[in-house]
Amino acid sequence: MLATITRMRLLQIDSIHVVARSPYLVLHARLGDYDPQWLDDALDAGRLAESWAHEACFVPSADLPLHQAWRRQRSTHWAYKHAARMHGEHRQGMDGLLDRIRAAGAMRAADFEGEKRGAGGWWSWKPEKRWLEALFAMGELMVTRRERFQRVYDLSERVEAKLDPPMDKSLLQLDHDALRRHFILDSVRALGVAQARWIADYYRLKPTVTDRELAPLVASGELLTVRVADWKVPAYVHAEHADLLAQAAQGKLRGTHTALLSPFDPVVWDRSRAQALFGFEYTIECYVPAPKRTYGYYVLPILHRGRLIGRLDAKAHRSDGVFEIKALFLEPDVEPTPSLLRDVAKAIAATARWHGTPAVRLTRSRPSSIATALRPLLRES
Repeated sequence: MLATITRMRLLQIDSIHVVARSPYLVLHARLGDYDPQWLDDALDAGRLAESWAHEACFVPSADLPLHQAWRRQRSTHWAYKHAARMHGEHRQGMDGLLDRIRAAGAMRAADFEGEKRGAGGWWSWKPEKRWLEALFAMGELMVTRRERFQRVYDLSERVEAKLDPPMDKSLLQLDHDALRRHFILDSVRALGVAQARWIADYYRLKPTVTDRELAPLVASGELLTVRVADWKVPAYVHAEHADLLAQAAQGKLRGTHTALLSPFDPVVWDRSRAQALFGFEYTIECYVPAPKRTYGYYVLPILHRGRLIGRLDAKAHRSDGVFEIKALFLEPDVEPTPSLLRDVAKAIAATARWHGTPAVRLTRSRPSSIATALRPLLRES
């Protein structure tokens, strides 16, 4: 699990749990039937840390000082702007909260009395919750563990003391150019094959990365340039992937895996990249008003042997043990062969069992014949 997160460099956090919460589902797509407690335990043990990266993310603990150093460069990010304003308006209350945690130890937002969160996001939280989030963004607090996915906050120095490996504080001294170079190389390594315009989004770098900026990294041999059929611009591969690149060029790198992806999986979170790589148009529709949704509220892309072949609108009914597929859609150019349908059925059944909702209920599909063909395969899987 740790190797998987290290390979991706970050694991985005999102609290929506219509199906499994996103970080657990991202890992399941790569690891299969693993114990979600591993993620919680790794955070508690200091082998992972929480930080703002792409958005709020789990990151390898060895990378934490890089993100802390980069905080100074991310002052325009909404979380930091809100935190600075909050601190200016509520300095006394936030200082008092810090004193309480210093004396009493780690605390959750639930440990404070107050109104429940409403529909208005950050600003409808009770004051202490807003202050905890602001102090986290400012670096005064860190997340030491999670309890039922709720953040447990402690003083940063106490969390840093338990990191494994120990924090390399020399990385905090890296200047802007060195940090940006590091994050660019890390992004290309994680993305596999990347156009310049995709790179900045991985760590939310500003300004956008350009071919001109990448030229010195190509000249030094750290990045390789490649031409991809039908792309009018160059693409880049990290030098560590030279062997995989050679296999791909010889047609020897074949996709074998089928999995359901989280809407916040790095494979699909960049719409332009998903379109260019897979010809797959994808929007996270949980943020779209219901009348304007095309596919559903929480739609999981289906990865099959290196292609994104479709998507399904899923909901887990945990108390009933039912994994409901409200609708399943195949892309128009996908042929529903028997082997493809078997692989899709196995991936759905495996996700449902891992989630603790082993009974799969498929309501409809497009084309409609797919549901008829899949139902017996789901029962067999």
